[in-house]
Amino acid sequence: MANISRAGQEPAAPALELRALRKSFAGVAAVKGLDLTVRAGEFFALLGPNGAGKTTTLRMIAGLLPADAGEISIFGVDARRQSIDAKRITAWLPDEPMLYDKLDPLEYLEFVAGLWGVDPDIAQSRARELLETLDLWKHRDERCEGFSRGMKQKVALAGALIHDPMLLMLDEPLTGLDAAAARQVKDLLRERTRAGRSIILTAHILEVAERLADRIGIIHHGELTAQGTLAELRAIARQTANGAQQESLEDIFLELTRSPEKAA
Repeated sequence: MANISRAGQEPAAPALELRALRKSFAGVAAVKGLDLTVRAGEFFALLGPNGAGKTTTLRMIAGLLPADAGEISIFGVDARRQSIDAKRITAWLPDEPMLYDKLDPLEYLEFVAGLWGVDPDIAQSRARELLETLDLWKHRDERCEGFSRGMKQKVALAGALIHDPMLLMLDEPLTGLDAAAARQVKDLLRERTRAGRSIILTAHILEVAERLADRIGIIHHGELTAQGTLAELRAIARQTANGAQQESLEDIFLELTRSPEKAA
């Protein structure tokens, strides 16, 4: 089981450690020897251009895609050798919500909680709290098939949180959400990190990462180009730009992911 300390103490291991992680498809490398550490209680943003290897990396961490080589440790659990134990403390939310449309939100959360073996009374309490926080309680008896994409995304998020995972991975979680719904999700995620949980998020809207993340990693062509706080990334980008100041995360991102041809 996970090497996690008692309440009020620091976990005995990082939330996530990746060492020399590799994955190829049809002989083409998608992830190339990736090394990455996410701290306990940290909000980490993993950014990169389309095809950089972000989603492939998250799917390997979640156990949905086998790694070709390397190590994955989640709170001290070897996720490649102890996949069941790792999955018990992990949740994955893809960019396309996957629901049983004929169920209403309460039925869906009850079903997901049952899969994780959550006590029914605890599951009922968590379901109500999550649906109220996400402004879905008034829709609790409506079938998900009639929901907008944004509402489905929020129900799927509640399903990912119902077993109180220690590590939550989110692939473009704000896609399809209006401003009010996006604020609800961001507030909920921040509350999770304050409670000591760890979050890894991918986002194409760089402002989201800039506002939410404690640290940011930039992946390009399957390799980690840079990682650190926004201030640390500014310093790295300044070095690659021959001293030119890069203020916004967008400027930093473009500097650190531009091709050698454009950099010449």
